[in-house]
Amino acid sequence: MMTVYRSALLIMALLILNACAVEAPPFTPPAQRVVEPGENPWPKGKVLVLGYHDVEDATADQAFMSVRTANLAEQFAWLKANGYQAVSVDQILAARKNGPALPDKAVLLTFDDGYSSFYERVLPLLKAYQWPAVLAPVGVWVDTPAGQKVDFGGLPVDRKRFLTWQQVSEISRSGLVEIAAHTNALHYGALANPQGNLQPAAVTRLYDAQRGEYESEADYSTRIERDVKQISDKIQAATGRKPRVWVWPYGAASGTALQIVGEQGYELALTLEDGMSTLSSLQDGPRQLINGDPDIGRFADQVTGVEASPLMRIAHVDLDYVYDPDPQQMDANLGELVQRIADMRISTVFLQAYADPEGDGLVKSLYFPNRHLPMRADLFNRVAWQLRTRAKVEVFAWMPVLSYDLDPSLPRVQSWSEDGRVAVSTEQYKRLSPFDPKVRQQIGEIYEDLARHTNFTGVLYHDDALLSDFEDASPAALAAYRKAGLPGDIASLRADEDTLQRWTRYKSRYLIDFTHELTAKVKAIRGPQIKTARNMYAEPILNPYSETWFAQNLDDFLAAYDWTAPMAMPLMEGISKEDSNAWLDRLVKRIAERPDALSRTVFELQARDWSTPQGKPIDTELLVQWMHRLQWNGVRNYGYYPDDFINDQPRLQEVRPAFSNAWHPLP
Repeated sequence: MMTVYRSALLIMALLILNACAVEAPPFTPPAQRVVEPGENPWPKGKVLVLGYHDVEDATADQAFMSVRTANLAEQFAWLKANGYQAVSVDQILAARKNGPALPDKAVLLTFDDGYSSFYERVLPLLKAYQWPAVLAPVGVWVDTPAGQKVDFGGLPVDRKRFLTWQQVSEISRSGLVEIAAHTNALHYGALANPQGNLQPAAVTRLYDAQRGEYESEADYSTRIERDVKQISDKIQAATGRKPRVWVWPYGAASGTALQIVGEQGYELALTLEDGMSTLSSLQDGPRQLINGDPDIGRFADQVTGVEASPLMRIAHVDLDYVYDPDPQQMDANLGELVQRIADMRISTVFLQAYADPEGDGLVKSLYFPNRHLPMRADLFNRVAWQLRTRAKVEVFAWMPVLSYDLDPSLPRVQSWSEDGRVAVSTEQYKRLSPFDPKVRQQIGEIYEDLARHTNFTGVLYHDDALLSDFEDASPAALAAYRKAGLPGDIASLRADEDTLQRWTRYKSRYLIDFTHELTAKVKAIRGPQIKTARNMYAEPILNPYSETWFAQNLDDFLAAYDWTAPMAMPLMEGISKEDSNAWLDRLVKRIAERPDALSRTVFELQARDWSTPQGKPIDTELLVQWMHRLQWNGVRNYGYYPDDFINDQPRLQEVRPAFSNAWHPLP
């Protein structure tokens, strides 16, 4: 009897364990596991740039991003002991011109602002090691007469904290130190929008609150030209040499200013972007900011981890949720958003820069000043800056490519039907024809206005950049096909498989070329550091032939953009919840077949079920399950759309452990 009882208990326990069992992640063989960045060979032609500021003996005042002298000495010793080699600007420029190659573990040491500690504490260390470095003073701070306070971005600071021009001259004569420019008088926060945000003066079109107007492009260029000439002349007077290195105040770059800097003879420009500088991109050189007075362990982690692949975790946010005609309510909404994103501890927000209150995807107004559409509110710059400075995330401007409600006379994408009729296509989005030069010009000007009036890290191109196998049949499109050697009518283009596929490839590349054109306009104003991402439908990934129906191609996207953002939305594709995990498995597998593709792909999950009335929120538990499924398949970069911060959807406390960059252990 006891044996039967024990057997029954055992069976019951097994049943309970089976009911509670959770599917285990797949086993990854050691040879296929990710190699830690510090274990990889040093990449050829790259240099690690370290950005220091003040150096103090007893304290490390973070108002000046100071490190203590003892810690700096220990960091230098660690670099030398671990094979790092300090290089000069001359060595970098020579290597770029096919001269002697840079050594492995090349490091460029830079010191910003022009503190007297460089003369007193840093220069003796450099002489002891015989290491070169770059010193970048701010002109008006060094100009300040003895006995007066230095206006340190609005904070009065003792003059003794900063170098004199005589000391700068002596430092230059050491033969170890390159004197760079860190602006003459633009190292401060300037009024950047009606809401009162202060942003780096060197990259901002100033906002005049009295007139309610922004600085013109001509006035901005004049202001930058004057500043660059003033600091260049001061450095040449002190050193006898024209400066060659420009160091952006606050690390914030501007494409317009970069052109002016280049015309003044500067050959390097250094930001505070993450990563390493390459010889091919010295005009937007990243630097690792050394702040917080790191001990040797944290310093070593920062140096060895510099080439770590970025972990992209994104929340895709509708700015329409923030907007409210009542300014007080709108500010309260913004506070809710910023706090939620800060609590999530993620890396990135894809932030809507256009208004779409009707939800039909046709853009009738924008959230920034522009030449072609009404401005619903001057809001994007305000929200993007608050997210960047308070929530510590990068912000991509989420922008349509074609679906703008511009002048009715502009041609729209037209669809051909097999009975020969041609009509403006309303399938998915009502789009402007990208084959018309006036359309391209006006959309390009919208992107230019975005770049001039707002501050952001990158651009996300919306999913409206598509053309079906019946589009575009507008006259401008047909003329473009003929010019490319294709038939000039849709019936002939669809007449045989070979012609259909050549037409498909032409359209796919054409749309990419158009986004490249838009990117170039943005970078010309904001700077070459701007990143790009583009939404992609899942079907062309799972079924490559369906490129015919979308004019989207995975290999094209991976080659064209910094990030490919597939819409990993199973319910939107008609997949049941029960089959959604298997569908995600297939999607990831298709992308992972391309070498290194997962490191350049960010999967966007759906947080709403648009097949239900009013798009019912997806249960957070299911969203978390999808996140885990992606991780099990080797995906590290993912996010979701939309984030409803007003109604806590998805539920923050439940989604954060599967999503946050700061959750330990990392999911």
